[in-house]
Amino acid sequence: MDSPVTDSAGTPPEPDPRADDEPPTASPGSPAADDNKSDSKSDNESKNDIDGDVPVAPPVASSPADPDVAAPRKRHWLRWTALGTSVVVLAAAGVGWWFYQKLDSNITTDTTAEAELRTYERERPRPIAVDAKNILLIGSDTRAGDGNGKYGRDDGGSQRSDTTILLHLAADRQSATAVSIPRDLMVEIPSCRTSDGKRSKEQSAQFNWAFQFGGTACSVRTVEKLTGIRVDHHMVIDFSGFKDMVDAVDGVEVCLKKPVDDSDAHLKLPAGKQNLTGEEALGFVRARKTIGDGSDTERMERQQQFLGSLVKKVQSNGVLLNPTRLYPVLDAATKSVTTDPGLNSLKDLYDLARGLRNVPTEKVQFLTVPRQPYANDPNRDELVQPDAGRLFTQLRKDEPVSVVPAGQGQNGGNDEENTQRDGGSAKTDGKPDDTGPSSATPSPAFPGTNAAAGLCE
Repeated sequence: MDSPVTDSAGTPPEPDPRADDEPPTASPGSPAADDNKSDSKSDNESKNDIDGDVPVAPPVASSPADPDVAAPRKRHWLRWTALGTSVVVLAAAGVGWWFYQKLDSNITTDTTAEAELRTYERERPRPIAVDAKNILLIGSDTRAGDGNGKYGRDDGGSQRSDTTILLHLAADRQSATAVSIPRDLMVEIPSCRTSDGKRSKEQSAQFNWAFQFGGTACSVRTVEKLTGIRVDHHMVIDFSGFKDMVDAVDGVEVCLKKPVDDSDAHLKLPAGKQNLTGEEALGFVRARKTIGDGSDTERMERQQQFLGSLVKKVQSNGVLLNPTRLYPVLDAATKSVTTDPGLNSLKDLYDLARGLRNVPTEKVQFLTVPRQPYANDPNRDELVQPDAGRLFTQLRKDEPVSVVPAGQGQNGGNDEENTQRDGGSAKTDGKPDDTGPSSATPSPAFPGTNAAAGLCE
């Protein structure tokens, strides 16, 4: 007796749950199907006799296109994709947070200077243009720190301000004016708290003594007394920081008319165009006796030109918009600066940099306070008045300052233009359309440069 037909080897077919309600639909290979096909079977008996019994086909496996199988597989794939994406996002966020924390922790905060300045708040100038910012940038000549010992002996923390710049950011952030203050400028230095807790006496001395007497707070108070301008923030940067920032932007291009060999500045360069590394750049801005006329005035002008080229390099190669290139610059900057509490976070510094990002390079201007040899000592400087007063007034009121190439007069322009500016008479060419000197008094102009004019222009 033949065995019942099975779905698979040795397994009886499952009973049809619809058996009590309606006749089952015959499936191929079932007995019912054989009864229904009795007529057709007789027609095919001869063929079956030849070919033999037709085996029952095994169940066909579901194909991947089967919706009942593809849907779970798709959901499975989506779950893994979402999980992988989440891991990547979390990892990126973690790395980003780690970088942020690292850069943020690099910054040193000068709380001592902040406390000292609060003590003298009543005597400090009040800001006129609230949205404008004035930042005192101090380049310290300290020899402390890795790699700085070769520039001289470290006197146990004693330091002077080798370079000091008052940076004015216009309220509309459409211009930036950097004013160099000569280290040998004779000024009135107020009584300041010294590092040992004592107080220095108020005295007339060269400007960089203020930093030596009472650090940053004393320099800020001296500048405010000299200019009448409120200093909103201050930053101190050392030798190492300067070198690292130049290296972070892959060097700065300069052009030399003559070769340089300066053992004091540790600098030896051939004539012509070249790209300076951080170490070479530091020697270039510090060199005095072997480049130019050997004066501190010429050195300040060279420093201004170099800083202009550095700004131009940062803006032109997309550093501020490229995180990969921006990080080394920020790392170098944050590791080497000491700031007031208002600039002691990465966010504060980034906001400051973002404010400068869209300033046209020709509107990033550099100049030195109007000065001349000091009457009592030609090796020192003193302010030229009323020119210096005009400059300080323009900055204090956040009014435009015009800068022209050096050699065109203390206030810029030639003698004829200066005569017109001062309200005097000037020669005319006699043409009918010549209306003579303008009745309006133009803004004073000062010798200087801007970031658009590089060292190789």
